Amino acid sequence: MTNRRSNIEVMADILKLGQAGKTEIMYSANMSYRQLQRYLEFLTQRGFLEIIKVGNPVTTYKVNRRGLRLLKSIDNLLEMLGLGGED
Repeated sequence: MTNRRSNIEVMADILKLGQAGKTEIMYSANMSYRQLQRYLEFLTQRGFLEIIKVGNPVTTYKVNRRGLRLLKSIDNLLEMLGLGGED
């Protein structure tokens, strides 16, 4: 198969961070700012990440209980497909 990460793997990388700001997420998940914006919007709109205002204009994103369930499901799926175990 290819070395490119799937959308699901990228989402898992974001959720694994727990709580982080945009810059930390962008560098840790190895993505462009444009990609970051799309993924954060997707995950927050569906209730997997919470937006936390730390100051003005500092914002962080925190995985919630629903996000942790999604992460567990993704990890199980990747393991079943033989694609997990890189961490």
